[in-house]
Amino acid sequence: MNFNLEEYMLPCFSKAFLGFDCLGCGLQRSLLFLIHGNFIEAFKMYPAIFTLLGLFLFILINFKAKFKQSKKIISSLAYLNLSIMLVSYLLKINL
Repeated sequence: MNFNLEEYMLPCFSKAFLGFDCLGCGLQRSLLFLIHGNFIEAFKMYPAIFTLLGLFLFILINFKAKFKQSKKIISSLAYLNLSIMLVSYLLKINL
């Protein structure tokens, strides 16, 4: 049973309707690279992939084991992700 996950990828509506990439462009392909074990290609496709996964993993763990400083950690990780996404987006549109 071999699934071709690329057939189920959603199109970028920003790119389709407005003609330019959004902050999330490349995330699906990056996750696909991670599934196949291509960590460097995943990072090249979407540089915030690892910190984003770390954020979601921390949020999931926090549901089970409540941390005292969880709000501060989550907001710090969210700002870090947003910063990486903005910088990589600006580099992508300017290069």
